[in-house]
Amino acid sequence: MSDVPPANGPRSPRAPFPAVRLLYAIGFALVAWVVFWVVLVLALMQFVIVVLQGRANSEVKSLSLNLIQYLWELLAFVAFVRDDQPFPVGPFPQANTTSA
Repeated sequence: MSDVPPANGPRSPRAPFPAVRLLYAIGFALVAWVVFWVVLVLALMQFVIVVLQGRANSEVKSLSLNLIQYLWELLAFVAFVRDDQPFPVGPFPQANTTSA
């Protein structure tokens, strides 16, 4: 007549603590922080190129686009949006340069 379940009664199975995922998430978060600053430096560099040459450098633009895609993959893994591990465990992303 008690609402307390029996001590040896059936329990719902619980998933184990994702310790490995936590370690990967911490590592990928640190990589994301570095990539973020690299993208900002590339943006500043691209601004200087535009001032000096009057147009954006396509190679810097392509590299920035790939790094931004990589940053998205890093943050998506950390935030549990995707389960695929980003580079260096998975492949490096190649952003679609035709839309940029």
